[in-house]
Amino acid sequence: MNPKLSIITRELQGYFSTPIAYVFIVIFLILSGVFAFYLGGLYERNQADLSPFFNFHPWLYLFLVPAVSMRMWSEERRSGNIELLMTLPVKQSDLVLGKFLSAWLFIAIALFLTFPMWISINYLGNPDNGLIIASYIGSLLLAGAFLAIGSCISVASKNQVIAFILTAVICFIFLLAGLPMVLDFFASWLPQILLDAIASTSFLTHYSSINKGVLDLGDVVYFAMVIGIWLYATSIVLDMKKAD
Repeated sequence: MNPKLSIITRELQGYFSTPIAYVFIVIFLILSGVFAFYLGGLYERNQADLSPFFNFHPWLYLFLVPAVSMRMWSEERRSGNIELLMTLPVKQSDLVLGKFLSAWLFIAIALFLTFPMWISINYLGNPDNGLIIASYIGSLLLAGAFLAIGSCISVASKNQVIAFILTAVICFIFLLAGLPMVLDFFASWLPQILLDAIASTSFLTHYSSINKGVLDLGDVVYFAMVIGIWLYATSIVLDMKKAD
């Protein structure tokens, strides 16, 4: 069997063999509904779209995704299983990618289970389903970026609580990077080219663009690069930990 597929299967079984997976999915579905219907006023807007549902995803992921990623490596290090993993006839890159893809697939399953909202919107009106599909893709890419950051932080720490907090803080910084209040803070002492660079790193800017139905290649490449860079960093930290 393909090594990455074996790792993905093993990790997914690990998720669903404990109540954590089911608790996460239930919380995700409940909060998604609360944010969309009560805070976002999905029905009150009298528009057949899921914009309120997707607008809250960055803030929902800010807490829920680190809760998934914090145990990706921290638990292996705490229990001592990481030494066993390193002795398996599997390339380190396959191990890093397999663990990441299993967590990403787990979140994709949770996201897929929100399909009744999509069906409801189509029943109530005539939404732009192309826009909804693009928003689902953007949401999944955003979750992947959060997970990649969480993977790197998790492998660097044995403590899951510390991994959770650091991941949430770093993701929060990436979310806020492009907001006017952040750029205004730097505007007085940084040149415009650096301000543009800071703005371009914002998760929120790229996600909002996709959420408007514009599935631009630049935004997709940005999230792919973020995922790739942080997974590469995960591999580097893993090498450093093996040398300790």
